[in-house]
Amino acid sequence: MQLYDINGPEDIKKLTIPQLMELAQDIRSFLIESISKTGGHLSSNLGAVELTIGMHYVFNSPKDKFLFDVGHQSYIHKILTGRANKFGTLRQKDGLSGFQKRAESPHDPWESGHSSTTLSGALGMAIARDLKHEDYEVISFIGDGSLMSGMSMEALNDIGSKQKKVIIVFNDNNMSISKNIGGIEKRITMVRSSKFYQHLKRDVKGGLSKNSVGEGILNGLVTIRDHLKHEVVDGGFFQEFNIDYLGPIDGHNLKEIITTFEKAKDSKGPIVIHAITKKGKGYSFAEKDTIGKWHGVPPFNIYSGEFHQKTPATEKSWSEVISATLMDLAKKDDKIVAITPAMANGSKLLEFQKQYPNRFFDTGIAEQHSVTMACGMALEGLHPFISVYSSFLQRAYDQMNHDLGRMNLPVVVGIDRAGLVGDDGETHQGIYDIAMLRNIPNLILSQPKDAKEAQDLLYTAFVSQKPFCIRYPRGNVRYTKKEEYNVIPIGSWTKLEIGENPKSIIISYGPDVDRIVHSAKENKKEVLVVNARFFKPLDHDMLDYLFKLNLPIHVYETDCKIGSLSSAILEYKNEKDQNLQVIGIDDHFVTHGSIRSLRIQEHIDISTLFGELEKDE
Repeated sequence: MQLYDINGPEDIKKLTIPQLMELAQDIRSFLIESISKTGGHLSSNLGAVELTIGMHYVFNSPKDKFLFDVGHQSYIHKILTGRANKFGTLRQKDGLSGFQKRAESPHDPWESGHSSTTLSGALGMAIARDLKHEDYEVISFIGDGSLMSGMSMEALNDIGSKQKKVIIVFNDNNMSISKNIGGIEKRITMVRSSKFYQHLKRDVKGGLSKNSVGEGILNGLVTIRDHLKHEVVDGGFFQEFNIDYLGPIDGHNLKEIITTFEKAKDSKGPIVIHAITKKGKGYSFAEKDTIGKWHGVPPFNIYSGEFHQKTPATEKSWSEVISATLMDLAKKDDKIVAITPAMANGSKLLEFQKQYPNRFFDTGIAEQHSVTMACGMALEGLHPFISVYSSFLQRAYDQMNHDLGRMNLPVVVGIDRAGLVGDDGETHQGIYDIAMLRNIPNLILSQPKDAKEAQDLLYTAFVSQKPFCIRYPRGNVRYTKKEEYNVIPIGSWTKLEIGENPKSIIISYGPDVDRIVHSAKENKKEVLVVNARFFKPLDHDMLDYLFKLNLPIHVYETDCKIGSLSSAILEYKNEKDQNLQVIGIDDHFVTHGSIRSLRIQEHIDISTLFGELEKDE
């Protein structure tokens, strides 16, 4: 069967097991060939081929709802639902999304770019199905570490309590982006490896003669083994949530997969299918990967395994600049520790882990826990650094506010992949963190324009003994290691005049500052360029100076405008001009007391309002 001829899942339902196995190999070859040209999530999809084929063989999409968690495991699903011919546009503008996309196909009922959302979504759909007296299956396909997070645990607990029919396909490859860690993973490993039925598989054939009696006993034992495997084996971890369990099964054995899915289909309540798979299966470079190099890849050479994108010798990625500086600082300060929620490779902290194994902590997919754990470390005198992607930090807003900001603790947060990320789309664009964090009292929020400033900002962050966030983008920057670090005054901006008589003011931040300066010189534009390297606090002295110049001001930012730098400047300008009188709570945490007393304390009582009105008369 040609993959481009597949219009929908119904096209594979009449295939035999050997034909399905051949289809699996064709899909693997297609994925390797196609992703080598466009880039994308390779190893997670190579490991999910047979499971996805089996799901579409047994169930009926789009009537049955397939929810992929994380959505980057859905490439095979896209092929089997008639989208193979669009893979040349994968993750390109107006092209095929790298995740499930509701607008893309009726076979995509859910969108998941971050981990651990589909179990909650699946339960919600199952409740809706039953309330409306409809008849369809809801299947959550979950793996790559997503089952190990707090949100998944909350959902499992509720699924077991409500006993709604949800089928959970646990794609167990012992990996998130890199190796899974933690107590839950250890429990899963026990389920993986300690099943008593596995002893029945060992040396059964060797213990029986090849005569007819022996063959009969052998067949009987195999039948017993399979019965035990699919019916009465203790699900351990999952059954503690009151969820039925089938497995573990071989996630690359199509016959076993189909048989198990058929059993799950007959189940009356929630059930887990535990499938053991090999992440990266079928491509040797990906199979051997333990650090996540082949999880999400740029275009690459299939035969050599080399990525086409090369970093110039004079450059490092922003993540590498921060990591290298962190290691240098850690040499002189043995209280510095590094924390990451499953982003050790992406955040370039593997070398830190190698050099300081006892001072490195990977929490798994647990952003909230990471922040609060860092707060506990800080309270006991350690100097924690957390590296987390901007779009993942969204999940830890409560902890950033309630634990870090409110207790005013000296924790440094490296906000990686800040700004536009590109290929992964809406779920990964890091354009909201400024607006999200700027309202938290005590928090310092900054972004360097170059590698030199990045090194000094990280040094300043540790010296400050304050909650200090440094955001930095995806991509590379020219890098030279500083021999000596300088403290940057908190809240300070810098300016550079292009030409003798600037006609306009441009306020920006990050790498765009130098780009703007370069373009202004190239185009002979006389402008005053301001490097607004702190979003909070603002440089009020600089702003007062700029306002007095009475020149047009352009705030150039590539993040969400609402609540970002421009909003902060407008708030301050309005406060200075007093065109709009604002009565509200200032930038601090409000202590306890009666609501009436707190309104008076914060000057937000009605008497204060009418006192302001009297000034207008």
